[in-house]
Parts: sequence; structure tokens; C-alpha cells
Amino acid sequence: MYLPKHFEESRIPVLHDLIRAHPLGALVTMTPGGLVANHIPFEIDRDPQPLGKLHGHIARANPLWPDFSPEIEALVIFQGPDTYISPSWYPTREVSGEVVPTWNYAVVHAHGPLRFIDDTTWLRELVTKLTNRYEAGRSDAWKVTDAPSDFIDKQLKAIIGVEIPLTRMLGKWKVSQNRLPDDRDGAVNGLLEESSASGTAMAALVRKYQDE
Repeated sequence: MYLPKHFEESRIPVLHDLIRAHPLGALVTMTPGGLVANHIPFEIDRDPQPLGKLHGHIARANPLWPDFSPEIEALVIFQGPDTYISPSWYPTREVSGEVVPTWNYAVVHAHGPLRFIDDTTWLRELVTKLTNRYEAGRSDAWKVTDAPSDFIDKQLKAIIGVEIPLTRMLGKWKVSQNRLPDDRDGAVNGLLEESSASGTAMAALVRKYQDE
């Protein structure tokens, strides 16, 4: 990933927070047939420190687990807020006219060796953890134990666990750091006026990184 210094985010807690907020990762691996991408929701575990590890699962029928190249580290890409930035929002437009459109985004690239875990107890703990997390706060939250135990047992036999101890993490927060303060203010105002979910989230990031 091309990573200019002014867009680099290297604080591990910040990178972990983006993964927790946007857990659907694109898992990229090398196979005999070339690069393959699978989209998997991951849990991030802060241990072992400093980078932690990722946990997820795939269908046992997925050819990834018998076909991947274990000698080549996997890459998981997590995509945070992103949105188009119009040059019409920059005051510089009226001063020099030297402005162009761009796209703001925040992403994390997580690297590490891929291993598979074929253990029903481990998988049950993982899917229970995932379920409890995403059902939390619902008035009629579903629990794994709500389903018949034999049905759950059958479902667990149809999946296999994924674990990636992380060896490297790259964070890129392209959130208008290279613009003048007035242009950043203009981008924030323009995004808030559009009032889209992605625009509002990006406005908050631009403002946060302007203040740091």
C-alpha cells in the first residue's frame, strides 16, 4: 500500500478500533491458482501483544483451507469510512483555482501467517462470542443456545476456524491532512451538509485529525 507519512496511522489501539467497528475483512491469500480473496467477519484479540491476532471462520467447503500457500503470509484488508471530496468545498478554489477532487478513506492492512483450527469447542466459543457481540442491545437478542443443540452441532461441523497472529499492521487515514486548515473546514462543512452516513463519519475523522 502506498503510504505517505502524513496519512500514516500506526497507533495499535486506533487500528484495532477500526477493525472492531468494521469487522468484515477481505482475506487475501496465495493459492496454486493465484491470489484469492474471501470476505470474513473477524474478531481482533489484543494478545499476543503488541499487534494481537485475528479470529474468524469459513465454510468447510471453501477450497481456501486445503489450497492456501502456508509459506506466504495472508493479508486482511479492513475498510473504514470513505467518501468523495468535492473541490468545490475548498476556499482555495476561489483563491487560485488549484484544486481537484479526491477520495478520503481509512483502512487497515493486517498481515500474518494463516492457520486453520478444526476444533468444535473452539468454534463454538467463537460463534458464541460473535453472536453475543452483534446481538447485544437488541430487545429480543438471539443466542446460540436458542437453537436445538443437534442443529448447532451440525452447523459447527460445516465450518473451520481461522486464526492469524499478526506480524505487521499498516493504517492509512487519508482524511484531508494535506489540505490547508480552511480547506479542511470546507470539506467538513460540505460533508455535513450532504448528511450521508459515510460523509458524517468522514467529517468526524477530518475534524479529529485536524485537532491532533
